Amino acid sequence: MTKLYHFSLDPMSRRLRLALAEYGLGFELIEQKPWEPDPALYGLNAAGAVPVLVTDAGEPLSGIEAVSEYLEETREDRPSLIPGTPLQRAEIRRLTGWFDTKFYAEVSEPVLTEKAIRRFLPREAGGGSPDMNRVRSGLSRLRAHLQYVEALIDRRRWLAGDELSTADLAAAAHLSCLDYLGDVPWVEFAPVKGWYQRLKSRPSFRPLLADAIRGIPAPASYADLDF
Repeated sequence: MTKLYHFSLDPMSRRLRLALAEYGLGFELIEQKPWEPDPALYGLNAAGAVPVLVTDAGEPLSGIEAVSEYLEETREDRPSLIPGTPLQRAEIRRLTGWFDTKFYAEVSEPVLTEKAIRRFLPREAGGGSPDMNRVRSGLSRLRAHLQYVEALIDRRRWLAGDELSTADLAAAAHLSCLDYLGDVPWVEFAPVKGWYQRLKSRPSFRPLLADAIRGIPAPASYADLDF
């Protein structure tokens, strides 16, 4: 069976979990903890980073875009997550990259590192109290990104057009990690909340709502479809 080496609060790992489920592909999850590096992971990916997909044939694939494109190219008769004309597919890839690069650097990485990962790291590896300046900066920038999502939804059914795509999965993956920490101001962005509810209600999303990180309980609204 296909295996996915992942960390529960890693947005890129979550994006692949959503994609695999949307493609209707079965897979086994193998949890990796950033604060307890698994030597075996370096044998699959020299960078020692998740996500890593190991195919049924035992071939390891790493790099979020490389794995995403592999899944799309080998989907056979399954629905496409990069659909449309070349121009439409370019827009999907642009927005997917926006979330996995810009959103991650400005929001996901600082907030998740400081509020979730740092507390488990040994002190010699940078563990300790969170840098709240980084957290505040990330959450401040979050609002600008939510405004951008709101503008996209105002003129499109899904973020990149009329069909669900990797752009939606990427955005939802990042926001779901922040939502696990209770840090998304949904009440201020009703259209974004409505879009997220549609994604949250899909079968592919249900396993994410069951995630639990030891010592970091999710708010009750996290798993509530009518939050």
